[in-house]
Amino acid sequence: LQYMSGFGNEHVSEDPRCPGALPEGQNNPQVCPYGLYAEQLSGSAFTCPRPTNKRSWLYRILPSVCHKPFKPLKEGHLTHDWDEIEPDPNQLRWKPFEIPKAPQNKMDFVSGLHTLCGAGEPRGRNGIAVHIFVCNTSMIDRCLYNSDGDFLIVPQQGKLLITTEFGKMLVEPNEICVIQQGMRFSVEVFGETRGYILEVYGAHFELPDLGPIGANGLANPRDFLVPVAWYEDRQVPGGYTVISKYQGKLFAAQQDYSPFNVVAWHGNYTPYKYHLEKFMVINAVAFDHADPSIFTVLTAKTTRAGVALADFVIFPPRWGVANNTFRPPYYHRNCMSEFMGLIKGHYEAKEEGFQPGGGSLHSMMTPHGPDADCFEKASKAKLEPERVADGTMAFMFESSLSLAVTKWGLQTSNRLDKNYYKCWEPLKSHFNPKCK
Repeated sequence: LQYMSGFGNEHVSEDPRCPGALPEGQNNPQVCPYGLYAEQLSGSAFTCPRPTNKRSWLYRILPSVCHKPFKPLKEGHLTHDWDEIEPDPNQLRWKPFEIPKAPQNKMDFVSGLHTLCGAGEPRGRNGIAVHIFVCNTSMIDRCLYNSDGDFLIVPQQGKLLITTEFGKMLVEPNEICVIQQGMRFSVEVFGETRGYILEVYGAHFELPDLGPIGANGLANPRDFLVPVAWYEDRQVPGGYTVISKYQGKLFAAQQDYSPFNVVAWHGNYTPYKYHLEKFMVINAVAFDHADPSIFTVLTAKTTRAGVALADFVIFPPRWGVANNTFRPPYYHRNCMSEFMGLIKGHYEAKEEGFQPGGGSLHSMMTPHGPDADCFEKASKAKLEPERVADGTMAFMFESSLSLAVTKWGLQTSNRLDKNYYKCWEPLKSHFNPKCK
């Protein structure tokens, strides 16, 4: 597979089987090369300022309007009903989510979507959702597009071969990809597969501002990869199913051809992927902690300066060198909501109960921090330069919204660790008023 590099670039691509498929000098000629149809995909309002204006032109064998009417499709465990169960402010942790076994229970990417928590709603174009996907079979003659928002996909087990209207991407664990609003895609898997999704309504992901860090650091724009044009001119007499996620529900329409029939395209509104090992880590080198915002890969902003609808944050391998400092994450109460997942390895603050393929949610103003064992070890450790998180990749979806957990997350999944609170019970008082 080939890719083009650069975040938010104005890319140009055509399938080499049809050289010259891109019209020259205009977007919408009277007759397109090769008898193609021109179709624009808009990711922003037409009148957005140029820095935030997103759109791409697709030159395709048939326009995407050629389909039968949409009909409701069962959503399974996909939802945006945040009132189906009473709120729970407790610290929550989930054991690794179970992947169904094939062939007894075949499940593809769409049927394997399970909503864990979220807030807001797509009709008002303000909100987020956290989903877990578990699947064991590929999507055959069906694709999905999200009318509600963007999907940030974090595979944890198994690689994903994602076919989009813009081309193909192979996304493996320790990589992420973003499929933006309206983009059609299909997912091929190669066995038991699991991962996490952060969905945002009403905003697109962008690179965080660097401020005093300067021109370089964190996720560098050139490390983001965009697929190159690839098309298939394939008739599907039995019917190809196009699935739309619209206002939180699923709808399906039939057509008799593959939707991946884009021969050429140009624009700045594309799917993309990124390898987390490319992240340039910034860290404290004297004392205390820098805030975890220094680990932000992507952010979806609100209209309030510095307040994110959602941040995607990672905790990659790095050096710890701070003097006279308790080095693991400190105890904390946050005005933001924090969902954490683990791709591989052991998270430093909770090496036992927090496992790859599981997760935790520390809701708005709910206290959290290292378990008792971690606190005791770190308080007595010899402070010398040490490697932190080698062989590990933990991440966080952080949001300014107060997240509600679904019934599936609290009950139906049967993966909630009801003993999570016990990891703090051994903490004891070290207070001695006679010893400063």
